[in-house]
Amino acid sequence: MQKLLIVLGLVLLAAGLAWPWLRRLPLGRLPGDIHIVRAGFSFNFPIVTCLIVSIVVSLLLWIFRR
Repeated sequence: MQKLLIVLGLVLLAAGLAWPWLRRLPLGRLPGDIHIVRAGFSFNFPIVTCLIVSIVVSLLLWIFRR
């Protein structure tokens, strides 16, 4: 449990330091993401972004478990 928390903390630290570059990625604005805007209402469902993130995380976990 301790190793997991340390690794998670380091990943969050790295993501925080890399945030100026990470926010330039088009995640959340990909073709296929659903964005509905109506009067007084806005709905955003990044379905393609979720699929891509899921695939990347699954591949990373598969690689590190080997």
